[in-house]
Amino acid sequence: MPTAPAAPHDAWRHTHLGRRLGEALRRFDARVLALMSANDEVPLALANLAARDKVGAAHIHITRHLPPAGARLTELARAAGMSKQAMADLVNQCEAWGLVRREPDPLDARARRVVFTADGLAWLEAFRVAVAQAEAEFRAAVGEDVATVVALGLEAYAS
Repeated sequence: MPTAPAAPHDAWRHTHLGRRLGEALRRFDARVLALMSANDEVPLALANLAARDKVGAAHIHITRHLPPAGARLTELARAAGMSKQAMADLVNQCEAWGLVRREPDPLDARARRVVFTADGLAWLEAFRVAVAQAEAEFRAAVGEDVATVVALGLEAYAS
């Protein structure tokens, strides 16, 4: 009986930089959401959504990329690296949760801007606090020198 050809060495698929960056981002975002779900300053309904894994990494795109002054949907999608349609779906969901609202754009009466609600601003502040804690935990886990090199390397690579 013939034997199957040997599988090519494919360990690289599990250890390349892109994979490691993706794994690190998923771990970081999961920790941020866990911290936010336990934060007493987060509106209860939003904390419950985060605790039940209803808020995911995709929703973090709005939190990361929506300026406090608001933005048009196309600007928000571009900043997050998403299609306008995908961002519209996220905005619809976040609007239903009370995180954001749409309002007229003061510069163009035909356009709408996405802005944080009062609960959304509380969510944004909880996000800031959670990110700071997750970064501190990262620094404690890998050491100050490694954390600094990683931060500088990512900054250089992204620019």
